Amino acid sequence: MTNTELLREKMEKSGYKLRFIATKAGLTYQGFLNKLNNVREFKASEIKALSDLLNLTEAERTAIFFSA
Repeated sequence: MTNTELLREKMEKSGYKLRFIATKAGLTYQGFLNKLNNVREFKASEIKALSDLLNLTEAERTAIFFSA
């Protein structure tokens, strides 16, 4: 399950708009919202793209995408 609060915090700090982030992750805006709101899970390629775009550390990536 995605830690939505932490991911939203990192997105806000980045200054990027949601639609831009969704596009960079290879998702539609609605598809990104579904994953952000835990309706669907992020794929490994999407996690990689988001990690690169938002400059996430390994610890941040783990906390956001892999914590229970």
